[in-house]
Amino acid sequence: MNKFMVGLLACGLFATTLMPSFAADIADVSSNYWASKEINEVVDDNIMTLTDGNFNPEGSVKRVDFVQALLKVLSNDNLDVSISNSFSDVKSSDYFYNDVLRSQQLGLVYGYPNKTFQPKKLMSRSETQSVISHITKDMDADTAVLNNYTDAKEIPAWAQKPYAKTLNYGIYVNYPNENELRPNDVLSRAEAAVILARLKDKLGLVKSEYKDGVEHFAYARKAPNNEVKVGNNANYVHEGNVIPVAFTEKYKSDKSAAGDSLTFVAKEDISTKEGTVIFPEGTKFYATVNEIQDPKWFNKNARVYAEITSAELPCGKKIDLNAKPFTKKYDLKEGPWMTAGKLALCTVAGGAVGTGAGVGFAFIPDPVKIGTGIAIGAPVGAAVGLATGLITKGLNYHAKEGEVIKVILLKDAEVAKVKSSL
Repeated sequence: MNKFMVGLLACGLFATTLMPSFAADIADVSSNYWASKEINEVVDDNIMTLTDGNFNPEGSVKRVDFVQALLKVLSNDNLDVSISNSFSDVKSSDYFYNDVLRSQQLGLVYGYPNKTFQPKKLMSRSETQSVISHITKDMDADTAVLNNYTDAKEIPAWAQKPYAKTLNYGIYVNYPNENELRPNDVLSRAEAAVILARLKDKLGLVKSEYKDGVEHFAYARKAPNNEVKVGNNANYVHEGNVIPVAFTEKYKSDKSAAGDSLTFVAKEDISTKEGTVIFPEGTKFYATVNEIQDPKWFNKNARVYAEITSAELPCGKKIDLNAKPFTKKYDLKEGPWMTAGKLALCTVAGGAVGTGAGVGFAFIPDPVKIGTGIAIGAPVGAAVGLATGLITKGLNYHAKEGEVIKVILLKDAEVAKVKSSL
């Protein structure tokens, strides 16, 4: 019987409805507002802020506002400034002074030829797309995609390539009419929230020189660590990170022994939530069985202690690893669903035997008492069956081909950089 059916037998099937929840309490953004989801995301992440509980979604966005939000998306809002100010309209007393210099140092949003930054100038949609195009990875985008929009001719010549690129990357906004880009309109705060939220979701597309290099895994909510350092030549997965791997073949602890080899595989790309692929689909993980503890009486399941010692990327590059199953004792064993299923089966089987015995004893002297025999035999038999299940040996550990487990890295790992095809 498979694990799913055992789970049904033990506890029954139940369902829960997952509803989106937002942490922010925004007075002027209703739940059905067209950009509600993205606005809540950027507020929750402190990328954009509220004023007296309001977001002012239809308000405009100044250049300095966009710079400050962009620095937060890229986790460079605390970057040490190492350049001098060259802008005549930016003073050291300005609240945005350091952020403008951070932008200039990184090359995010450039100033003007007359040595001004014009921090309070309003951002247009075209200028916004130009910035997004500038900081994302290069691609040869066909401007023919612009013909899908009725106002394509309104896009300035200098913004056509950037628009084509950001449309391909999906980092743009075209509300309220999906057939219009309105390239020369002033960017609203709601539209900025949408673009910044989409950029945050696709940080893997941002050129490495514009972000601080720290990204995050999100495969286990209780992982001790979730940080991954993204470098130019290699990625560094820090100790405490948790990743999913899958058995490449069936495994049975009762058919295995210490010293045996195990192979796992990445069933799909193992990526940061920002979009950087760390272990590509098909990466193999090589492990050794260090110890097997056989099942014991009183329902104690077998434990398998295995350790991943290396990995091989699809390109053939080898990686040293030290990873073990993400459990309290770094072991593989059947979980409570299977144990509960075993007890349920014992209880059902015992109940059936008890029912049969009750019927038999009741039938011989008086057929009328069959119901009484069932009423007595069934619970007694079930109790005996449950008690038997509780004192018998536990289960061996079995895994199917393709079954996924989570493993935790016990030391930092350097992973060769996966070259982008973009």
